Amino acid sequence: MKRYINKYNSSIMAALLLFSVTSCKKDYTDPSGPSSDKAFSSPNALTDVAVGLQNLYSANRTSLVYTTITASSLLTGETYVVNAGNTDENQLGLGGVNVQNTNAIVTGMWTYANKIIYDANNVLNNTNAVVTDKTYASGVIAYTSIFKALAIGDMAMFWDHVPDTIGTNTTFITSQAAYTKAVGILNNALATVSANAISTSFTKNVPAGIDIVNTLYALKARYALFAGDYATALDAANSVTLTTTSTFNYNSLTTNPIFTLVAATNNIYQVVDSAMSLPVGLQPDAADKREPFYVNIGTSPRFRIKGFYTSTTQAIPVFLPGEITLIKAECYARMHDVTNGLIELNKVVTKTAASDPYGVGAALPGVVVTTEADLLLQIYKHRRIELFMGGLALEDERRFERPVAERKRTYFPFPFVERNGNTNTPVDPAY
Repeated sequence: MKRYINKYNSSIMAALLLFSVTSCKKDYTDPSGPSSDKAFSSPNALTDVAVGLQNLYSANRTSLVYTTITASSLLTGETYVVNAGNTDENQLGLGGVNVQNTNAIVTGMWTYANKIIYDANNVLNNTNAVVTDKTYASGVIAYTSIFKALAIGDMAMFWDHVPDTIGTNTTFITSQAAYTKAVGILNNALATVSANAISTSFTKNVPAGIDIVNTLYALKARYALFAGDYATALDAANSVTLTTTSTFNYNSLTTNPIFTLVAATNNIYQVVDSAMSLPVGLQPDAADKREPFYVNIGTSPRFRIKGFYTSTTQAIPVFLPGEITLIKAECYARMHDVTNGLIELNKVVTKTAASDPYGVGAALPGVVVTTEADLLLQIYKHRRIELFMGGLALEDERRFERPVAERKRTYFPFPFVERNGNTNTPVDPAY
């Protein structure tokens, strides 16, 4: 992975400059990089740009990995700000009107998501014309589609409206429509892979860690669920292999951003406590083995971030097997099939660490419920525990219609880098 990450460090610095100066114009080109003709003129050039998407998504404080996990955990009370001098994180910790349109996390997430979509569009629009090997083209399209879908999905998790495309004065669609759009991108990638299996000549040219086809199905299940298309989500979830892993990998040069910036320093934010931000009645059972997996209990501070953020080189999962099983449970529940929903829920509740590829296991007795409402409540509880600090908590709180008092803010305001250059920018949500 080192080869590819180092290659795009200059692009990250350029993008930082871009979002403070030209983002509102949707000009995401890198003035220090190659011309567009050269960037999309060969299979290798297209692959380099596609690999750059992973770097933009997963590396450094500016990445969507950092901003989504940070924003979701602070807004839902999973974490609290240790040092108020970290102004942008502190605004999220305070929530409400304190979250400003100039907040660097708000602006950074918006800009990097749009940058990823912009670059992904260029790759996808040029691949079939440039790459003659259909199996190699299949890999480029599938791999690129993962990051385009993630970028759109992340925006939909934090804003109630999302740009319909990249361009000047673009119009907006609802977050629900954006989830559906992400599913469409993933469907196209899956159809491409089905027609032409991805070649090893492509996979050996991208960083190790991501299981491309499994990830396409997993993200399709996630975003179809968020869009309320339960039959599609269930079908996609059933296509995911739960015994394999799909991860963003790190090394000594490109490190796990949550560990490096947060857990190792104890200077930005920390987990609140072992209740994992859940109210009384939904907090983890005393015997739940996921609690010590995600939260380290010691001294100074008593509660510390653990889970997937314990070393500079620890990989971060793109999705967890438990998420996929809980998607199945929720889909059954929302389609009024309590029996099968409970079966899927209890696969997660009774799962041991030894039977999970990441070592996430509650190892509890099965849950007993008889009503759809009680089943959904238990699914919510176990999503919040199983997927702790995974960046999905804010969407879960909205989807399960939890009380507003349980979160600091429901959606972000639109950053000024968009509003100042786009007259179609919607009114900021009140909360």
